[in-house]
Amino acid sequence: MTTLIHPTAVIEPGAQLHPTVRVGAYAVIGENVKIGPGTTIGPHAVIQGWTEIGARNQIFPGAAIGLETQDLKYEGAVSFVTIGDDNRIREYVTINRATYAGEATKIGNGNLLMAYVHVGHNCTIEDGVVIANGVALAGHVHIESKARLSGVLGVHQFVRIGQFSMVGGMSRIDRDVPPFMLVEGNPSRVRSLNSVGLKRAGLTNEELGLIKKAFRILYRTPHRLSEAIAQLEQLPQNSYLDHLINFVRLSLTPERRGLIPGKRVTPEAP
Repeated sequence: MTTLIHPTAVIEPGAQLHPTVRVGAYAVIGENVKIGPGTTIGPHAVIQGWTEIGARNQIFPGAAIGLETQDLKYEGAVSFVTIGDDNRIREYVTINRATYAGEATKIGNGNLLMAYVHVGHNCTIEDGVVIANGVALAGHVHIESKARLSGVLGVHQFVRIGQFSMVGGMSRIDRDVPPFMLVEGNPSRVRSLNSVGLKRAGLTNEELGLIKKAFRILYRTPHRLSEAIAQLEQLPQNSYLDHLINFVRLSLTPERRGLIPGKRVTPEAP
């Protein structure tokens, strides 16, 4: 193992590194860190706290993972960062631990976090997500699988971003982004379906057709959202439409922030 660790790297006693882990110059790895096989830690990266990283991840120079949350409520609790397999975490990404004891900030599998991305406390990033340079995620943000976030945008705390959605650069995202939609702007608006992303994902023409009908019901007709949900339930169901309906329902609960409005017709709350 020692031949894969640069002599200037600092590996604190107690850290658990698989023998195939590579560690670059001046990297620092804390005593409670666990790192799985085939993962590469770049020069000057810092991995601290109760952080567990899976297999075949690439962590680039200057990344800071598992440090204390920026949440002012944090009082030194044992909290976690968990990272799955096959992720690329680029230069100077910051991933903070959760706020309260036993909680975790979670990164799934196969994600790309480009340079200077900030992942706040208690965030969840599922699988196959791409987040471009300079994106800032506040605490408790949840990003579903295959979402795409363009550069230099900000996401408000507790916001949920749906699967296969696309968010344009320099947008302000202060409410939930429904699955399959293309959103951009400040204030942000749903502009259209993320048609290119859905086609690349391999959806059938029938599946795409149902999602287009759902989009028109939600964002091109002046329904209250409760009425729109009722209309969506009348469509032939599949897993994608089921997910969209459940997402919209959840966004309308009192503890959520509501949905990003549309370009032409703004859906009203129930």
